[in-house]
Amino acid sequence: MNHDVFMAGFGGQGVLLIGNLLAYATIMEGNNASYFPAYGVEKRGGAATCTVVMSDQQVGSPVVGEPEASLLLNPLSMEKYYERVRKGGFALINSSLIDDDGSSRDDVIKVQIPANDMALEIGNARLVNMVVLGAYIEYSKVVGMETVKEALKVVLPERNHRFLPLNYQALEKGAEFCRQALQG
Repeated sequence: MNHDVFMAGFGGQGVLLIGNLLAYATIMEGNNASYFPAYGVEKRGGAATCTVVMSDQQVGSPVVGEPEASLLLNPLSMEKYYERVRKGGFALINSSLIDDDGSSRDDVIKVQIPANDMALEIGNARLVNMVVLGAYIEYSKVVGMETVKEALKVVLPERNHRFLPLNYQALEKGAEFCRQALQG
């Protein structure tokens, strides 16, 4: 098992949280992970990216030039990072904010997911990250959904545990969307 994923959006979308969560869940399942966050100096709205490398072997560098998968949450991320996705890789594109459908490449598996719209349907705009993570987990099968839910109890501050059911719902909704998109 050796997977890498690059996530990009703007500050406040929860990119760093889901990267940390994915790395933690990977470790909970007995594998190795590196988590490499990067963010702009702005408090909110600046660039936020992270790379997670997951493996059943030792992980060397957390830096990945051509990721196997990319989760792109805003237009600037699509513009800057879409072309870096490895040939034969996977791109999850937040179609609520990104108009580009990714058709410039036919060598990448693409799923356009209206993550912001789905988060609002659930009842909280801040659930975009969980919708996207659920879809990625469904596609990659890199960790189990139940492990992610358990890891969320550790990674999410206790003061926010009242939101766990909504987070679980968002993860499941993202997974279901991805399942349907890949079948159709």
